[in-house]
Amino acid sequence: MPNAGIVKIAAVIFQGGFAIDELMHEVATRLRADGVRLAGAVQENLRGPDEEACAAMILTDLKTQRRFRISQDLGKQADACRLDAAGLAEAGALLEHSLDRDTELMLLNRFGVAEAEGGGLRSIFARAIEAGVPVLTAVRPPYTEAWAEFHGGLAIDLPPMFEPVLAWARESVRLVRAARQGALSPAPPV
Repeated sequence: MPNAGIVKIAAVIFQGGFAIDELMHEVATRLRADGVRLAGAVQENLRGPDEEACAAMILTDLKTQRRFRISQDLGKQADACRLDAAGLAEAGALLEHSLDRDTELMLLNRFGVAEAEGGGLRSIFARAIEAGVPVLTAVRPPYTEAWAEFHGGLAIDLPPMFEPVLAWARESVRLVRAARQGALSPAPPV
């Protein structure tokens, strides 16, 4: 499955309050319409009945459309992180198996607190990179430093704008397809 020479990694750098989930959903929808073979997950934050800022965080697997709740209800007064490690681990186990030889792009909605601390979906990021599959994610401060340490200079930053993100993804897929086509083409006669 490796694609020699193709390691394309990008992160949409965004500030808190920006509608990153909507942007990533829109990119995934457009790429799927283009026939791109996606793996990974996008996040959705559901509002509660009394319009709480966010009542539940849901990850949707891009291959199976299976949904995973990755948040826990800590009550209205909670200050702690609502991330549910068990829900994230369950989603991660499925995503581990979603990366296959046909995957053209891995879209992982966030490199966040769990990944910055060495857990979460970090192993899936690494597996995609090792397989030569382009990776698209989103990162916001305060996780940009951990992200930079993780990718070691291999990634580029993208603005939180639909057209540049889509253009990067399409170009990355084009390069993967060309490399795979070259690997399948017969060797020229000597």
